[in-house]
Amino acid sequence: MTAVASSPSARTARLGLRATPEQEAVLRRAAEVAHKSLTDFILDSACLAAEQTLLDQRLFMVSGSQYQALMDLLERPEQVNEGLRDLFARKAPWDAK
Repeated sequence: MTAVASSPSARTARLGLRATPEQEAVLRRAAEVAHKSLTDFILDSACLAAEQTLLDQRLFMVSGSQYQALMDLLERPEQVNEGLRDLFARKAPWDAK
């Protein structure tokens, strides 16, 4: 999912917020670095955070037969997977010295 895009002329809703001087300075600097207006930067950042929050809500709607198929898969005995066995036998790159 990508941030909700809109042209400035299509914007009709007004949002208000208050910030500390330090928060405003950080936001303005970040907007400059991103070559965006302060409004565009704040809206883009807020929409990305909102989308991530919504994506984190994990509710899956499935039919009874789909649910049963999943339960059947989970109940099956494990199968040997040499690739996974090899992967888990190795040290993580950040742990290897």
